[in-house]
Amino acid sequence: MKFHDFYETLGVPRDAPQEEVKRAYRKLARKFHPDVSKVPEAEARFKELGEAYAVLKDPEKRTAYDLMGSGLKAGQDFQPPPGWDAGFEFSGDGFRPETGADQDDFFEALFGRRTRGAARSHAHGAGQDHHAKVLIDLEDAYRGCERSVALRMPMQDAQGHVVLQARTLMVAIPKGIRAGQHLRLAGQGGPGAGGGQPGDLYLEIEFRPHPLFRVDGRDVFLELPLAPWEAALGATVEAPTPDGPVQLKVPPGSAAGRQLRMKGRGIPGATPGDLYVALKISLPPVANERDRAAYLAMADAFDFNPRGAQKG
Repeated sequence: MKFHDFYETLGVPRDAPQEEVKRAYRKLARKFHPDVSKVPEAEARFKELGEAYAVLKDPEKRTAYDLMGSGLKAGQDFQPPPGWDAGFEFSGDGFRPETGADQDDFFEALFGRRTRGAARSHAHGAGQDHHAKVLIDLEDAYRGCERSVALRMPMQDAQGHVVLQARTLMVAIPKGIRAGQHLRLAGQGGPGAGGGQPGDLYLEIEFRPHPLFRVDGRDVFLELPLAPWEAALGATVEAPTPDGPVQLKVPPGSAAGRQLRMKGRGIPGATPGDLYVALKISLPPVANERDRAAYLAMADAFDFNPRGAQKG
């Protein structure tokens, strides 16, 4: 997917106030409207202008676009980085595109997201619900904890520039929470009007990338290195888990890639997940003549050709 420079499309600088963005769009939209323009490819140009303005006119979408596109130029290969929007607080439906909008793949990749949080009807004067994604450690889901969460809310200042308003909340992370679940913080959304109740804040949970573990639902996956003799002869070895190390029995004759299941060692819950351990054979390095002699002795001791099965 190629990056689209919406500022270049509208011919405005990246720090342009919102009113300048609006003026630029209106001027170019009149010039390239397919009903009146004689310019070749006017319809395609008009669509590009509409996509650019749909993002830059909205302080929230504009902030998200600036975050993801910082330092990129039009035409460069682009993929939204994982967790790019963590800690950013958005109102209403977040990045849900306008109903009936005809957007291209780039726009959809950025903003064609499902609505985060639950839909909720509001009484007259009630504040908007807000939504934010927060990153937690996998270990937090095993134990539960209280975490300080820093949020930044895109807003427009008196000069028409988009700024970020920061706030910090203490949030209780319940034991057993999964990635993709939402925490509802009542009354922490947008303020109500005329004495109306404030909206709620929905926090979508996502796990930070972990150096050891991969998560799928409640199941957790680990790759565990073994010495060749541990795999061949069997052994009881220490294996890390997000809840602390455990002793794992490796059966004799375990080949590289074999997967062992540790029932109930995944993310806790009414039905806890499992922890799957994929075995990886690690070879000792040849650092000196003694090491070399050991490998030569092994080669002499075994009548073994690992490629024998490939012979036709």
